[in-house]
Amino acid sequence: MNPNFLQRAVELSRRGMEAGQGGPFGAVIVRGDRIIAEAYNTVLTTKDPTNHAEMVAIRSASRQLNTPDLTGCELYVNAQPCPMCAGAVYWARLGKVYFANTAAESARIGFDDVRIDTELGRSPHDRSIPFEHVPDRRAREVFDDWLCMEGRVKY
Repeated sequence: MNPNFLQRAVELSRRGMEAGQGGPFGAVIVRGDRIIAEAYNTVLTTKDPTNHAEMVAIRSASRQLNTPDLTGCELYVNAQPCPMCAGAVYWARLGKVYFANTAAESARIGFDDVRIDTELGRSPHDRSIPFEHVPDRRAREVFDDWLCMEGRVKY
């Protein structure tokens, strides 16, 4: 753990907040002692609810390294990642996450992920926003074709 990287994430969170970009969240992705990407939340200016600091940093690091696989990289954030960002951490295969503020501290300032965690724990059809399974043969065929496709890149 390098406290300088965590401090940088905190600085970015303040910069984005004071610039009116979005909520007070900053992220830094490193490999070894080198910063690969850094970002702050830009939800308000981009009008994109997925532009959390972690998501922006992961996208940037993937472009920088020319791969969706960030194995060997670590994420430093000023707050515990929300469920969406935590999912992205796993998809990107980051090695470790260091965070300063807890989910409870984020909830205290209005960023409460408990609702989302509760919803995700429910069966898809029992959620407040229903998720309905509609089986389709053609959709299944696309998946089957993916399995047989030569040269496909697994990620």
